[in-house]
Amino acid sequence: MLRRIRGTNNVQDELADLVEASSESNSNAQHGFLNLLQRRYRPELVMAFAIPFFQQVTGINVVAFYAPVLFRTVGFGESGSLMSTLVTGIVGTASTFLSMLVVDRIGRKTLFLVGGLQMLVSQVIIGVIIMVAEVREGVIGEGYGYAVVGSVCVYVAGFGWSWGPLGWLVPSEIFPLEIRSAAQSVTVAVSFVFTFAVAQSVPPMLCKLRAGVFFFYGGWVAVMTVAVQLFLPETKNVPIEKVAGLWEKHWFWGKLTRKRDIQGTTSVSN
Repeated sequence: MLRRIRGTNNVQDELADLVEASSESNSNAQHGFLNLLQRRYRPELVMAFAIPFFQQVTGINVVAFYAPVLFRTVGFGESGSLMSTLVTGIVGTASTFLSMLVVDRIGRKTLFLVGGLQMLVSQVIIGVIIMVAEVREGVIGEGYGYAVVGSVCVYVAGFGWSWGPLGWLVPSEIFPLEIRSAAQSVTVAVSFVFTFAVAQSVPPMLCKLRAGVFFFYGGWVAVMTVAVQLFLPETKNVPIEKVAGLWEKHWFWGKLTRKRDIQGTTSVSN
């Protein structure tokens, strides 16, 4: 399998690293959750909470659940709003497939940056247009409606090739083998909790904040985009058995972690 993936027969060193890392992880796997609470795994614990939380506060639920209502607000009829929702769904699916094709070429952090900027700009534009619609009691030009559809498509595309798939891909890559199962469990649990919390909070937020809900989630997108660039190491082309070295060499997390005795981590750079 390694020979097929790497395209070469010279995989003995990597195979030896995998066997050694697997042996060490098996010896520590019985206390995965306790190990996750240790100081040297503090970066992984933080990311196990932060990544699924950030994924849910991108505001995607506002668009996914209430897109027809949003489009009717800017003047589209029933059929027009449903058709616009279909278009945004197609855009989201296409952008996710595009992310699958390019993620190993341009890197995870680049997609997070591009997608974050797209979502931030489009949410600000949508919020401004909704404010105009409220001031004019829903009477706005047809061009504003198409601008909302275009902005929603840009937003969905940004989510589709960044926080949508990468919110699940990156956690599967950044956890060392010895805490992998426990950390992934935390990630999934946090995701479900905040999915429920955001879904329950969106209706009252729409009623009270109206257009302000897009600025609220746009603020979170700005925070998470900066946080990812500063605190998340790039995992492109990094074997799973050497991922621990990323945290040790990170400018911030390296101060909180102690040396991890996994062979070969000293060769990995951030």
